[in-house]
Amino acid sequence: MAEAHPKVVVVVPTYNERENLPILVGRLGELGMPNLHVLVVDDNSPDGTGDVADKLGAESGGTLTVLHRTDKDGLGRAYIAGMTQALENGADIVIQMDADLSHPHTAIPAMVEKLTTTDASVVLGSRYVPGGSTASEWPWHRKALSAWANFYVNAILRLKVKDATAGFKAWEAQALRKVDLQSVRSNGYSFQVEMNYRVVKHGMRIAEVPIRFEERVEGMSKMSLGVQLESAVAPWKLRFGK
Repeated sequence: MAEAHPKVVVVVPTYNERENLPILVGRLGELGMPNLHVLVVDDNSPDGTGDVADKLGAESGGTLTVLHRTDKDGLGRAYIAGMTQALENGADIVIQMDADLSHPHTAIPAMVEKLTTTDASVVLGSRYVPGGSTASEWPWHRKALSAWANFYVNAILRLKVKDATAGFKAWEAQALRKVDLQSVRSNGYSFQVEMNYRVVKHGMRIAEVPIRFEERVEGMSKMSLGVQLESAVAPWKLRFGK
């Protein structure tokens, strides 16, 4: 990296996260990282999250911007819109992060450090490397499903990562450009998998740092049976598609 402090943009998709968003933004501010920016991608939340985000942006002195999307067409689309804008705005590093406080903001400095000091092009905040853990509140069947999903995805796609479905990631801008965001079609959990698959196919390396994953604090989980089924089919489509 040329400059002393790379421009880090945290892309946070939101849908009905009015309570959590101000908490998350406050926590990111507490990190004290120079040149840290937040891009909120709001999918027209009926609970007024977009207005809350605009207010936070107005108070941020230019470090928080909001992208308002009118069609709610999935997490993958929201991330692609946000990442595309982050790259256009000169991001050196783009971080994917959920708004529901399940991803520990305290891991960001370690993720950025690993990205800037090793040959990794992407760093995952991982529940399944030593030192990482899933939420203690998770019932055993949810933990089992998550562990099985990772094993399954890795067996088919050979990603060689422990947490293939992780949604907390730091990307080098260059890596995002290489994977060709506009042609990514997946949504939901399989979006994370497809993005990893593209990284590996381009010969780039994915590293992992341990995180403790927390259960979401306010609001409803967005994991449904449909999402799980879509996740099961996706690796096969990626492996044998095109």
